[in-house]
Amino acid sequence: MFDISGLPYLKNGKSRSINWENRTGEKGKGGMEESVLGPSRKGSPCIPEIKAGDTVTLAQITGPGVIEHIWMTVTDKVSDRNRYVLRDLVLRMYWDEEETPSVECPLGDFFCCGFGVSYLVNSIPVVVNPTRGFNCYFPMPFQRAAKITIENQCDEDIGAFFYQIDYCLKEEPIQDAGYFHALWKRQRITEKGEDYVILDKVRGKGHYVGTYMALTTLERYWYGEGEVKFYLDGDEQYPTICGTGTEDYFGGAWSFATQEKGRTVENTYCTPFLGYPYYSHHDTFIHNDYHNDDQMPQRSFYRWHIMDPVLFQEDLKVTIQQIGVSHGGLFERQDDVATVAYWYQSEPHTAFDRLLERKERWPR
Repeated sequence: MFDISGLPYLKNGKSRSINWENRTGEKGKGGMEESVLGPSRKGSPCIPEIKAGDTVTLAQITGPGVIEHIWMTVTDKVSDRNRYVLRDLVLRMYWDEEETPSVECPLGDFFCCGFGVSYLVNSIPVVVNPTRGFNCYFPMPFQRAAKITIENQCDEDIGAFFYQIDYCLKEEPIQDAGYFHALWKRQRITEKGEDYVILDKVRGKGHYVGTYMALTTLERYWYGEGEVKFYLDGDEQYPTICGTGTEDYFGGAWSFATQEKGRTVENTYCTPFLGYPYYSHHDTFIHNDYHNDDQMPQRSFYRWHIMDPVLFQEDLKVTIQQIGVSHGGLFERQDDVATVAYWYQSEPHTAFDRLLERKERWPR
C-alpha cells in the first residue's frame, strides 16, 4: 500500500478537484473568479458564510470514481458564547444516491480533534497541521455518485469555510470495493459495568479500519484497563477479538506516563497508525474573571487498522470497557466517552441513530 516503487507506472482515470471556486470539478474551470486583482486572481477561495441552521453541499460528483484527499479549515470560535464550532459543524457523506448518510460526524472529531479544539495530528490517513489544517486520505470509492455536505448547527453564522476535495474519475466501477463509513457517538456518563458501544448494528460484509476516542475522565486513578472487543459474524456473549487494555489498543504500555523528578508526566505521541495527540486538564482557550481554568482531564486517542483491518462477513459490533485500577485494585468506572468508528462495507448500511443535539455534543 505504501510502496512508492509503483509511482512511475501510468494510471487510468481523470484527476479532478472541487472547491468553492470550482464547485463541480469541471475540467478547465478552476480559479476563474475575479478579485480586486483581476480575473482568476483568488476571487472566491472559500464559502464566505454558512448561515446558522444551513446545510451546504460541498461536493456533488457523478461516478464511478474515488475521493483521494479531503482538506478543510474553519475557525474554531465565533464568539465566547459559541466556541465549539468544531462540534457544531456536522460533516455528512452519501454514496450512490442513498438517502441516509454513510458518514455523520462533528467536523473536528472526524479529523481526530475532539472537545471542540484543534491540535496537531500526524498519522497516515488523518493529518492536522497548523492552524486547523484538516486532511483526510481515506480512499472513498463510489460507483455512481458521491455527495458531501456540511451543516451549521450553531446558532450563529460561521464565516470563511475553506475546503478542497481531490478525486479521480474512473472509466469502470472499482471492483470489490467497499464504501467508506464513519460514525460519531457519545455517552456522557457510561453505565457502571456496561461496555461502551463504539459501533453496532453493522450488517453486511466489510472491514473495520479505525477508532478515534475523546475521553473525559470523571473519576480518579488510572482509567485505561478497559478492553476493546470485536464481535464478529454472530458473536453473542463473547467476542472473537478482545484486547488487553485501553493503552495497549492505542499502542502504549504501562499507562502513558513516565517519572520526572518525582512527578508522573503524561506523554502524548503521534505515529502513522496509532497515537495519543492531546491531553489537557486546563481550559486554555478562554479566560473568565470569575472562575479558574480547571476542567475534567481530556484525552484523545486514535488507532488505525490499516495494516490489520478487522474483517467481517455478516455483522460487526465494537465495544470498550470502562475499567480502572487504583491502590485498591481493579474497579468499574463511569466516564464521558465519545468515539468515531471508521469502516468499509457493502451497501446498503443500517441507518444511524439520531445524532445528539448540538449542546449535548459540547465538552464538559
